[in-house]
Parts: sequence; structure tokens; C-alpha cells
Amino acid sequence: MSKDSTSKGKIVITAGTGINLALGILYTWSIFKVAIKQSIETGGTGEFNWNPASLNDPYAVCCLVFACMMIIAGKCQDLFGPRITAFTGGILVGTGFIIISQTTSYYMWILGFGILVGTGIAFGYSSATPPALKWYPPVKTGKIAGIVVSGFGLASVYIAPLSQYLLSHWGIQGTMLFFGIAFFIVVSLLSQLLVNPPEGYVPGGVVERRSNAEANLKARASFEDINYTPQEMMRTYSFWMLWILYFIGAGAGLMVIGSVAGMAKSSMGANAFLAVAIMALGNAGGRIAAGILSDKIGRTRTLASIFILQALMMFIAVPVVGAKSPGAASLVFLATFIGFNYGANLALFPSFTKDFWGIKNFGVNYGLIFTAWGFGGFVMSKASQILLAGTNTFTSSFIAAGVLLCIGAILTYFIKDRKEIARHGLAQQAATRSSCKQSSFASNASKQDVSLDL
Repeated sequence: MSKDSTSKGKIVITAGTGINLALGILYTWSIFKVAIKQSIETGGTGEFNWNPASLNDPYAVCCLVFACMMIIAGKCQDLFGPRITAFTGGILVGTGFIIISQTTSYYMWILGFGILVGTGIAFGYSSATPPALKWYPPVKTGKIAGIVVSGFGLASVYIAPLSQYLLSHWGIQGTMLFFGIAFFIVVSLLSQLLVNPPEGYVPGGVVERRSNAEANLKARASFEDINYTPQEMMRTYSFWMLWILYFIGAGAGLMVIGSVAGMAKSSMGANAFLAVAIMALGNAGGRIAAGILSDKIGRTRTLASIFILQALMMFIAVPVVGAKSPGAASLVFLATFIGFNYGANLALFPSFTKDFWGIKNFGVNYGLIFTAWGFGGFVMSKASQILLAGTNTFTSSFIAAGVLLCIGAILTYFIKDRKEIARHGLAQQAATRSSCKQSSFASNASKQDVSLDL
């Protein structure tokens, strides 16, 4: 890569990460939920009057809309470019927050936070990763994807304490208005820095340096130059397997993220927001670490490891969260590692999508895969809230999530890692060439022996 290309690529990565740092407010919902719950308990004119079992509904709907609109947003990104698409996302997110800042109505919060903010996040998020990937070679796919999406996970590090401060001084409505205006400005400005490489641009390092050029060409053709249309992708076995795995991995993480402040309230009191902020560090770290690791050992092995670790965390959480007075340190530890494992999914599945089906239709293809994230978040966060309202404990939710993650870990072994296949093919080619050389050498040696005998 030239120095100029590297500089432009870094600018795009920075802008994409910055946009995700704003849009990651979704992960701070548990703090808003605590404030709404307190308003319901206070009662009176101007306070929230919702059914406690529906407290997660705006969040669950936002997750579902975010995921489903990723298909349309991805198509817009592929057709019109990331700049226009991300700018549209900034307008929608800002509008959604401004609407909910003026009301306590359950249905208006579903519209504002659930639908408009969810749609806006989809348009911004779908525009951040594709242009960054296009500036860098395939061998860095996991790393680049991990860095860009880490912004989304890292957002709660500053949004959680900021939200706590604003809620205590300005109330729910004032806080929502602040975020609406601020995120509209931030996302709209950063969107102008998102640009695709010029036509015909080829990033340096597209093909790893090897001794045999023909082998390189075959390896690249086997997994780098494939560009599936959405229809072709959906007819593959790998699509449906990845969709199920994403549903499980994302749903389990979102179930905890949407309620972590409530879980920490009994032991951390007003400082419960710290659990959300620390969990965000794990969330962001998991994205970067999984992206880099998957470039080295393969996506499938990394995903299997993540699912096993996440299942273990869910089972450990049962006695910790179920205790009468759970320790703050234990809760923070669990939140951090659950966030780490969850965040890994957000780096691995974009990388899987690019590896399996190419970059040309990446926006809409990943949008289709991403619907699993939304359905997982909607189903498992809604189910968790219903179980909590009925039993006043998260035990059943954690056990169910742990079992699903164990099933997911087993299913990963049915996914063929395209990069591993390509590397295996190169090894076979090298072995074949070596064998041919040895045979040729033996044949020549035999001929020489014959000539000497004569």
C-alpha cells in the first residue's frame, strides 16, 4: 500500500470507529431502563406508566429494527456509498431521540427509540465497516473489522457515566434531547469522511508472498475473488448455519447487556452504571482480539472458543446473580467477560461474510446475516424480561442461554473456514510440487546410473 492510501485508510477507520462510538448508545439501555422503572414506582403526573414486563420493549424493538433495516441500509451503502448512508443514519437517530425527549408514552418510545433510532443505527453501522475493509488487504480483514466495530462496544465507557450524570441533573427527557442533538451533529460530520477507494484500487498484500505465483493465484481465486449476490448467498448451507450461530451468540450477550445495570443495582447502588462502562471495555476488547486472532488461527476455531467461554460465563452467573447480595467484584468480572465474548461475534461474523461471499455485495449480504443479531436480541431480551417479571430472578435466563451456547459451540464444527481450506490447498500444492521434484530427481538419478552401467 502507498503512503497516501494508508493515510486515507486510517482516516476512514477513524471516522467509522467514531460513528460507532456514538451509535453504541444502544448498549446503555439498561441505565435508561432503571430510570424509567424508578419513574414508574414514583408515579404521579408526568411520570412513566408502563407495565414492568414491557420495560425492555423499546430496546428489544430497536435491536430487531436495527437488524432488519441493515438489509436496506446495506443495499443503500452498496449503491450510494457510505457517506450518504451514514448521514441519513445521523438524521434518523437524532430525530428518534428528540421525539422520545418530549413524551413518556410507551408507544412513542417504541416509535422513537425502537423504530427511528434502530433504523438510524442500521444506516450508520452498515456504512462504517465496508469502506474500511476496502482500503486494506484480505489478510487484515479480521483486524480492521474488529477495530471499527469496537467503537460500538466501547461507547458505554463514556455514555454510561455521562448518562448517569445527565439523568440526575436533567431528568430522562433532558437527557434524551441532549443525545438527540449531539449524535446528529457527530454522526453527520463524521459521515463526510467515509469514502471508498477509487475504481480499480487494489490494496497491497492482497496475495501473500509465496515462491510459486500460480499457487498464489489459485489460492486467491478460491476465496478472495468470490462475489455472491444476496440470492446466491441465501441458497448456501453456510448462510443458514451462520445465521443460527449469530442468533445464539448475539442473543445471549444482548440479554445481559440490556439488564446489567439492573443486576448491579442491589450491590452497587448509584454506581451500577460502572458495571455497564466496564462491560463496554470487555465488549470492545473482544472485537479487536477476536478479529486479530481469527486472522491467525481461522474464524471457526475462534468462534468455537468464544461460544464455549460464553457458555461457561452464563453458568457461573447463575449462583452469582442469584445470591441475595451478589458481590460487586463478581458482577463486574462476569459483565466484563460476557461483554468480551459477545463483542467477539461482532468482529467474526462480518469477517465470515467477506470471506465466504466477497466484498462486492458485502453491505446487503452482511445485512441479511445481521438479522440474526436482531432476532436474537429481540427474542432473548424479551424472554428474559418476562421471566424476570414472573420469577424475580435471572436464573432461568442464564441457564437457557448457556445451553444454547453449548449447542452453538457444537454447530461451529459444521462450518468450513474458507481461509483454512485455501491454506490447506496451498500446503497440498506445495507437497505435490515437492513430491514431483523428488520423483524427477530420482528419475534423473536412475537414468545416470543406467548410463554409467552401460
